[in-house]
Amino acid sequence: MTRIVIIGAGFGGVAAAVELRDAGFDDIVILEKADRAGGVWRDNTYPGCACDVPAPLYSFSFALNPDWSRRYPPHDEILAYLQRVADEQGITPLVRFGAEVASANWDGTRWRITLTGGETVDADVLIPAVGQLSRPAIPSLPGADTFTGVAVHTAHWTPDIPIDGRRIAVVGTGASAIQLVPAIAGRAAHITVFQRTAPWTVPKPDRRYGRIRRLLSRRLPVLMRLSRGATWLLTLVPGAALHGNRLVNAGVRGYAWIQRRWQVRDPALLAKVTPDEPIGCKRLLFTNAWLPTLSRPDVDLVTEKIVTITPTGVRTADGADHPCDVLVYGTGFAATEFLVPIRVTGRDGRPLAEEWREGAHAYLGLAVPGFPNMFLVYGPNTNTGNTSVIYFHESQARWIAQAVRSVAAGDDLEVRPDVATTYDSEIQSRLSTSVWTACQSWYRTATGRIVTNWPGKATEYRRRTTTLDRSDFLPR
Repeated sequence: MTRIVIIGAGFGGVAAAVELRDAGFDDIVILEKADRAGGVWRDNTYPGCACDVPAPLYSFSFALNPDWSRRYPPHDEILAYLQRVADEQGITPLVRFGAEVASANWDGTRWRITLTGGETVDADVLIPAVGQLSRPAIPSLPGADTFTGVAVHTAHWTPDIPIDGRRIAVVGTGASAIQLVPAIAGRAAHITVFQRTAPWTVPKPDRRYGRIRRLLSRRLPVLMRLSRGATWLLTLVPGAALHGNRLVNAGVRGYAWIQRRWQVRDPALLAKVTPDEPIGCKRLLFTNAWLPTLSRPDVDLVTEKIVTITPTGVRTADGADHPCDVLVYGTGFAATEFLVPIRVTGRDGRPLAEEWREGAHAYLGLAVPGFPNMFLVYGPNTNTGNTSVIYFHESQARWIAQAVRSVAAGDDLEVRPDVATTYDSEIQSRLSTSVWTACQSWYRTATGRIVTNWPGKATEYRRRTTTLDRSDFLPR
């Protein structure tokens, strides 16, 4: 019997487990460091946290949800949905909660996984599904350790963080910050937002899903399929803008310009919120509340560079001190550091960290030379800039099921180095002409290599992962 270990019980891990169970594999264990499933939707609980991909698409194709309350649901609905799917599909009993992986070592015949408590678990197949957005990135700011108030990253939010009547400083203007700040404005005494670069924003076409819609979706599931298809078509618009369609790109920029001019009347603020980087080089943000919130008298947008954190607040390059009681880091994740801090060692004792010293890479985002029977979910260059990452997870899960069938037949699978190198050269060549090279972002390493994003359309990725090609791997 083939023993399969999956690391992580988020969307990726659940997708892989469901596909493997459907393929007839029963000896599966999911190692999850937390006390419940959920991944980023378990970890991110800050006020205003919600999905920026429409719900009909941000769900499994095999488990469409008739009960979404709105087009862009809040995090608690998404978490409940994922946990319900895991329960209904029989995945939850496969999870070992509180099992944090410290290392994984290929001993020549199998994987030996060591937990932080010292226990070891053996596996014929190792499937890391820890995601790209699991490790918060907190900037190293001088004086941060002297701050006497509450300091927290959005991914570490807890219900007892004091907001009401407090002075809040928010560092960053990415996806988390543009949700958090409007959600706490009016509760906090004052909010100061520190911006390095102005994000591109466009109106968020959100709407509530009423009782009748939910009832019809339960009675006529085909309506959910139609909604999913229509939503997919809508994602083609930002996708075309990202991939070089000048007309669509101009249309999206115009849409963003109209929003700024309509929602911001103060010329000084308008100048601050006008992006000076190409649209799409960082994630396009959907919001209706961000710009009006910045216009509030109790909210300040500061564009001066932070030079130090003081015991009572933030000091900027112009010498100004900005007092605060709570310091919030809305600074994203260390997305380019795949699998860190897990120590993975492959054939002949080669550390994965050494293999990825110049930046993470994997054939189809799934397989790495020298690491037999290890298949990644949400691996390098499988992030999507415009559609649902769950579509990619399902593509990867189907490919992995084919790979595990081969392993079950007695065939260790290790991708050929020449195949992986050729593939990586193609991906990096395509990415070198993409908009993502136009600015520094969480998509890129310090050297400029783009290790997160897929350069083409999601349908291309689905096509290329439909059938596992045995010739891409070393001979038996």
